[in-house]
Order: sequence, then structure tokens, then C-alpha cells
Amino acid sequence: MSEPITVVLADDHAVVRAGLRLLLAAEDEIDVVCEAGDFPGAIAAVQWHRPDVCVLDLGMPGGTGLGTIAALTGSTPETAIVVLTMQDDPAFARGALRGGALGYVLKEAADDELLEAIRAAARGDTYLNPRLGARLATESGAERARDDVLTGRELDVLRRIALGHTNVEIAAQLVLSVRTVETHRAHIQSKLNRSSRAELVGYALEHKLLQA
Repeated sequence: MSEPITVVLADDHAVVRAGLRLLLAAEDEIDVVCEAGDFPGAIAAVQWHRPDVCVLDLGMPGGTGLGTIAALTGSTPETAIVVLTMQDDPAFARGALRGGALGYVLKEAADDELLEAIRAAARGDTYLNPRLGARLATESGAERARDDVLTGRELDVLRRIALGHTNVEIAAQLVLSVRTVETHRAHIQSKLNRSSRAELVGYALEHKLLQA
């Protein structure tokens, strides 16, 4: 018999983790080796156990989902990441997959899809929720059309936002007033149609702006 697929479960709701463990325990070829309830715990568990797959919720405390994906793909590239989330916004899926995740499953359709995603990720294949995949396909053209809408200064501001700097810190780094930085940020959010910092981080990761 082949070795079981080892899995770390990371979700901040204990009831959800218990349900997922029961689901996975029913499969002979899957072995849950550890659970975590926040992002730092997920990183520590993966780095300690080196599982084949990490099932990762995007909405836990202690960091950001996209930042954790980046940290895990950098420190433990042998562990495939399957995102399990309520976020059905294509921007989050794009950010997760481009950040290194191999699977993106919505909690509303978790059971069979999660098992399929875990098996696919363990093989090195990608799995994306079908309904979300269809939305990604229809929106990809609009996303490409927005690629070049930001000015150079707006890109500078966006990179620093994505790295976690405050408006005051960005103003000092770029020798601008705080009001000017706030204006740039408002323009960026309007042009990209993204309102939260998490969405801006996702855009920066998608377009590899942090590598510049």
C-alpha cells in the first residue's frame, strides 16, 4: 500500500475542524496529523510536520491568508496548500493560486470537492471550485485591462501598502504628505475596484508587484 496523504487542518472554528477531521478520517488514504486555529499556528504546524497538504482557511487571526500562503510556499514548498474558504470573490482565488496554493474550495461545497482537491494537490495538480472557475474565466479579460491603469507613484504606494506600512510610514518613505498618500490610496482603490487592504495585497501578489 502507498503512504497516506498527510494533512494539516487550519481553521479558526473548532467545530469546523472537527467536522473536517471526521470527513477526512473516513478516507483510508488521508491522515490528519495536526490542527491549527490561527495563521502562526498553521505555519508552525506545517513547518514541524511537513505534511503533503495543508488545508488553509483564509479568515483566521494572526495574519493574512495570502501572506501565510507566501510564507508556507517559501519555507515548505513540498507541502501543497488547499484553501478552504467562504470567500467566493475571484480576486481572492487568483491571489491564492498565483501565490502558490494548488486548491481553492468553497466551504459551501466542501465535502466531495475538498477530498478531490486534497488528492489533486498531493499529486501536484490544481483544483478550483468549478463555479468560481467559470467566474474567473469571464473576468480575466477585465482584469488584464486594468493591469496598466496605475501610475508609477501609485504603484510605489501600493507596494508599501501590501508590505503592511501605514500611511504615515509611506509618506515618510516617499517624502510625501500623509494627505497625498491618502489621496493616492483612494485613487488606487477606485481604479482597481478593491476596498480593503486584503484585496490590495491580493492584487499586488497577483501582479508580482512585491518582487519589483
